[in-house]
Amino acid sequence: MNRGWVYAVLGVLAAAFGVAIGTLAAAFFDAAFSPVEVVASTAIDIPPAEVKEWATSTFGTATKSVVVGCVVAVVIAVAAWAGIQSRQRPAFGVQVMLIAGVVGAVAALLRPVGSLLAPVPSLVAGGAAALALWLMLRWSTREVAAVGTVEVSEALPAESAGSDAVTVLTATEGSADVRVIDRRGLLLGAGGVVIVGAAALAGARWLQDRASAVVSRAAALLPAAAEPLPAVPAAAQAPVPGMTPFVTPNADFYRIDTALIVPQVDAEDWSLTFDGMVTRPYTITYADLLAMPMVERDVTIMCVSNPIGGDYIGTARWLGTPLMPLLANAGIETGADQLLSTSVDGWTCSTPLDGLADFEPLLAIGMNGEPLPIDHGFPVRMIIPGLYGFISATKWVTRIQATTYAAEPAYWTVRGWATDAPVLTGSRIDLPKGRVTAGPTVIAGVAWAMAGDGISRVEVSVDDGAWQDANLAEQPTPRTWRQWWLDWEATPGEHTVAVRATNGLGEVQTSEVRDVVPSGATGYDVRVIDVA
Repeated sequence: MNRGWVYAVLGVLAAAFGVAIGTLAAAFFDAAFSPVEVVASTAIDIPPAEVKEWATSTFGTATKSVVVGCVVAVVIAVAAWAGIQSRQRPAFGVQVMLIAGVVGAVAALLRPVGSLLAPVPSLVAGGAAALALWLMLRWSTREVAAVGTVEVSEALPAESAGSDAVTVLTATEGSADVRVIDRRGLLLGAGGVVIVGAAALAGARWLQDRASAVVSRAAALLPAAAEPLPAVPAAAQAPVPGMTPFVTPNADFYRIDTALIVPQVDAEDWSLTFDGMVTRPYTITYADLLAMPMVERDVTIMCVSNPIGGDYIGTARWLGTPLMPLLANAGIETGADQLLSTSVDGWTCSTPLDGLADFEPLLAIGMNGEPLPIDHGFPVRMIIPGLYGFISATKWVTRIQATTYAAEPAYWTVRGWATDAPVLTGSRIDLPKGRVTAGPTVIAGVAWAMAGDGISRVEVSVDDGAWQDANLAEQPTPRTWRQWWLDWEATPGEHTVAVRATNGLGEVQTSEVRDVVPSGATGYDVRVIDVA
């Protein structure tokens, strides 16, 4: 009986052991250096913009999980294959594990983390996997005296091989001995690898928890705003059951970034450096930031990857300090045309300097009355109303550099996206959802316009009919979205509903259909409503 699957399992166990040891090693430096993290992150970075956009539109916020799943599947397949090859050539499987570690190290070097320690966990993982496979192969097999001619994979009689020898590994016709799988050694070797690997993962988790931002965030106390805002007026919420909340709860707020593992930043260890083309470079700490005047701003932000009718958009009340005075303190030199902000994980964001003050940029520390959630940038992130997030909303920001587009292209710039991308006037249909019953029905949704004085008009067309003015909820500030609704007498059948918005300058949302690349999607949100 062929027992090749045994060797496949040994290969997978060895790889898993290596990943566990590599993850433990990363916990001493940075969780973002873990082998799976660096390989998956590099796999996200390498594809062209078109592939990235296809993945985002297809898988949405699950894109990162899909990439990690693909990386894990590839690792399992390669490890199983290496284990099977080790049946005849043990050294080959060991070499595959070492090469896999080198691949991970190269992936780490390709990440924009700027640390020579980044490749270490992957190299450790490859070495640990190679050692584990070698040891399991040694412990799991033994030689026994052969009786006559023996074929490869032929089971030996118990009296010649012993009760624990279940499968022949190698045998040559007429040879004096053969190599068989030793059941006891197999169980001890594999069991030892599983136990030590599990302990390594537990240790990594413990170390990460100790260094986690969870404790730091729990201890963070938000200062009072020098310019507090009144409560959001009740009239900002459309009087429609089931309508989208005007303020998006933190737990429901969209998250789009390139971080596979959410950076864990202790507020006490955080700092922000202003440098580049400035006359007075300097660095501030979290304590310094807390001592600065704080303001509150109700702002709607949107990801440039938001498709027509998509939900990569949300509104929150942000607490922070204005960015422009901090830039003035640094003294930006003539010739600089962009701010290059950098996250702790190495991601970079380019923001045009021209007209930046008009957007009232903010270094935010609070979101909806709480310290920033960890996955939304705790302890500090940038919020720039009116610009898509990929050029404005750097999370876990740790450096702001005045520079030029020519000298320092940012993460998305080199991938073909625009350098100047103001949020475009748009609208979305949120209700009704699913099949509805004939009779009085409400069509409702949200609209946004960061240019001009917010949203001045929303119109709805049913079955390509005349555009009808929708009712508008109150808009507390032009920097937020505005809710709208239209009473509709629904008749049985399928109906096509479209919506368009007009901003305060009288500019009507364009009907031209355009993809999100390079500076945001355009076109009307059109829905088909099934009425029973």
